[in-house]
This record gives sequence, C-alpha cells and structure tokens, in this order.
Amino acid sequence: MSPFLLTRTLPEDATEAALRADVLKGLTHTPKTLPPKWFYDAHGSELFEQITELPEYYPTRAEREILVARSGEIAAATGARTLVELGSGSSEKTRYLLDALTGLHTYVPVDVSESALTQAGHALIAQRPELSVHALIADFTGGLSLPGTPGPRLVAFLGGTIGNLLPVERAAFLSSVRSLLSPGDALLLGTDLVKDENVLVRAYDDAAGVTAAFNKNVLTVVNRELGADFDPGAFDHVALWDAENEWIEMRLRSRTDQTVKVPALDLAVDFAADEELRTEISAKFRKEGVRGELAAAGLELAHWWTDGEGRFALSLSVVR
Repeated sequence: MSPFLLTRTLPEDATEAALRADVLKGLTHTPKTLPPKWFYDAHGSELFEQITELPEYYPTRAEREILVARSGEIAAATGARTLVELGSGSSEKTRYLLDALTGLHTYVPVDVSESALTQAGHALIAQRPELSVHALIADFTGGLSLPGTPGPRLVAFLGGTIGNLLPVERAAFLSSVRSLLSPGDALLLGTDLVKDENVLVRAYDDAAGVTAAFNKNVLTVVNRELGADFDPGAFDHVALWDAENEWIEMRLRSRTDQTVKVPALDLAVDFAADEELRTEISAKFRKEGVRGELAAAGLELAHWWTDGEGRFALSLSVVR
C-alpha cells in the first residue's frame, strides 16, 4: 500500500491563538467582523454539508457538473503528476480529478483539520493504493511550503472559497500560489459568477433556515472556545448583495441593545439594537476580472469552463 504522510506546519496551539487574535481584532473594529473560517467546527461543517444539498444553493452542484464534464480535459491540459488541493476538507469533489489524472504520483491535501485530512487520506489510499498522499496541516492563507514532489504540479482551489477573501487578500493569496509554481505547473480555480441578485441572496438565506443556523454557529464557537456569553437567539441572520463590490455579505444583526462578555480576552463588547456583525463576504466574479487578477499575480488564464447555466466557472491558469 502507498504511504500516507501527515506533516504539521501549524503549531499545536495555532488555531486557538488565531481565534483569540481574530475575535479581539474583529469585535473591537468598526464595523464589527468575524472571519468565516470560524464557522467550521464539527457542527458547522455538518451544517455546511446540508447547505450544499439545499435547492437554493447552486455552487456545489454547478462546480461538480463542470468537474464531471471537464476533468478529462483538465488532466490532458496539465499532465499533472502532483495534485495539491488547498482547503481539501473531505476531498469529495476532487475524486473526479483524481480519477482523470491517470499519471498522478502524489496527492497533497492541505487543510487546518487533522481529522479531515486523515480520514480522507486513508479512504483515498484504500481506493488508489498506487497513489502517495502527503497531507499538510496548514493555513494556506498564511504562506505555504510544499513537499518535494514530481512535476508538473496542479494546484486546485475549489468551491469559490477565494471569494471569501477581500481584494487585497486575494492578490496576496494568488501571488503566494504563483510562488509555489514552476513552468509547466497550473492553478485550477473555482469562482462563483455574478448573476441575478435574487438568486444570489436566496443561496445565502434559504427558506429552511440552515444558513441562518450556520451563520450563528460562529457565536457558539466563540462561546465554547473563549467562554463568551453570546446568545445566538439575540441575533438575526442577514444576507445582502453589495452591488458596488459585487459580493454577498452575511451578517448577524443584534435584536436589542446588549453587552457580550468574552472572559478569555477580558473583553466586554457593546452591541446597539440593529447593529450588524459581518461574518462573511462571498465575492462573485466575471471572466475578465478573474483574468486580470491572475495576470497581476503572474498567471495566464488558459482555459475557462462554466456549467450549463453559466452560474459557476473553473479556470485553469499557467505560469506566465
């Protein structure tokens, strides 16, 4: 059986330190914010899996449609011997790429969750015993070093997750990815596309209320990890379209004047009635905008694929 290697590039206490820093910075900022990565404890991950099955939430289905139809073309265009997946999670959608990349030697899943990496890695090796899996416990937004693996390399960043980054953060991220690539390597990027506002808002404010529960879960995480006393029921879920920036914002709106205490940070935070805490942006893209952002990072857009309804895109870019 092929080897499964697990390398930790994050210190054991890195997650707790990052949470403390993000909560302190976000709750003392005007307007108040919390980063979306803190949605994803075990319960939050379960809720997100439910979201991907909702009729209103099209991105997962649309991206899967493209992968099913185009993985053969992606494999032919890249000839990848190493596949690096950033934010790999369960690696479910990646199976289409893995099946198509018949010459693949090594799969490098990158995630902050050791349990997700271990579970997905062992499941994959059971199916593909000839494949080497070198998992990295790492935060891909904080700079990344890859193990020495055979090229060409294909770096995959799927799910439209790049939309959670602000423009300046996207520029830094794409530049950091470019620094990992050599001539002949490629980046496969998933981007949700600009479309009708009603379609977008419904995708983030479903009728069943699953996204609302997912949004409020960040408060539960802060309560559990930092001893805070947020009452999730004292906040309403809000999703709105920012037409100027072309992104969805998810927010939590305080129902009343209230004070939240965060003992681990020796912090008391006042919320006015109707004051909003931003928990996520999800930028939507246009082809020329994606081309420009890639070019600024030294990457050239080579292929562009969309689903049948033009809702979502996968782009393949190469080193310029």
